[in-house]
Amino acid sequence: MVEQLTLGIVVAAALADSINPCVFGVLIFLLAYMVTVFKNKLKMLLAGFIYTLVVYATYLLIGLGIFAVAQSTGIVKPFYWFAAIVAILAGVVEIKDYFWYGRWFSLQMIPGGAQKIKKLSNSMKTMEKKHPVLSLGIAALLGFVVVLFEFPCTGAPYLAILALISVGDFASGIPLLLLYNLIFILPLFVIIGMVYFGHTSHKLEKWRKKHRGLMRLGIGLFLLALGTYLVYTAMHL
Repeated sequence: MVEQLTLGIVVAAALADSINPCVFGVLIFLLAYMVTVFKNKLKMLLAGFIYTLVVYATYLLIGLGIFAVAQSTGIVKPFYWFAAIVAILAGVVEIKDYFWYGRWFSLQMIPGGAQKIKKLSNSMKTMEKKHPVLSLGIAALLGFVVVLFEFPCTGAPYLAILALISVGDFASGIPLLLLYNLIFILPLFVIIGMVYFGHTSHKLEKWRKKHRGLMRLGIGLFLLALGTYLVYTAMHL
């Protein structure tokens, strides 16, 4: 029963994390840029897939690192409380943004991150002209950098899940992390496919802005519930 409950929470958290407007916004920007950089649609598709796969690998490695440190240093219970508090605070901020978007404090990528992403994107365009193969390497580098820059915006559900599974053994936690990250990147593949089959990034960005409030409200309510659950279970560790 406990295992089934944990699996359900992992799936729900991954779904909530996957619809984060931060994730969608950066990918839509990058795809719009890739459309102008890669005249061949197949190469644009390949670059998008490489980007997404690196996002998966980077997010997974971060999770495995935090998981291993929590267990090897014996800080599972303090980490559990920390993740619970982060989830609750992040939930409050996300709900605030549904009513007052952009006012006061909001969850967003690290300062200067957007400028660095744009700079790397420009490098991809340069490489495509001079060294076409290396342009795909820039797409991979973007996947790595974007995860690091976006973590303050996307990390709350992930930290909560890492805390939840850290009370078990390392071997049983790995499949759950693999599943979480697979669910996390699935919407990215959908967006890449939509652009490939003719949906413009402008329309996707318009849709994102129209629904970002509801997305943040949904994520916020889920984080509040998840954080409350972690607090409840932390009292019985």
